[in-house]
Amino acid sequence: MTAPNVVNVTTITGKTDVANATTTATAVTTCAANSVYKINSIIVSNVDGTAPADITVDLFRSSTAYHIASTISVPTNSTLVLVNKDMGIYLEESDAIRCTASANGDLQVICSYEVITDV
Repeated sequence: MTAPNVVNVTTITGKTDVANATTTATAVTTCAANSVYKINSIIVSNVDGTAPADITVDLFRSSTAYHIASTISVPTNSTLVLVNKDMGIYLEESDAIRCTASANGDLQVICSYEVITDV
């Protein structure tokens, strides 16, 4: 199927997905068929009390990773905003936002977005 024309939408539904980042690239959000996702924010928090950790976030399309952020250090007990509502990123069908951390259990990722459909 094709992605909807964002001018003739039927519904716009706000969503938020969360993930614990690991050392393996993991999808936080994957765009469903017949939809477009407008990513409003990607926030990474370091919940480790003693050590900084690195985060890599990519837009994964057709087996290729396009980096939004590559190996950025998130200080101990800090938050990093990678995307905000003024930036916005659109995901097409089957696109995914993935994250990879330098250490398991240190980083949490929150992805807020709108699901745009015309069906």
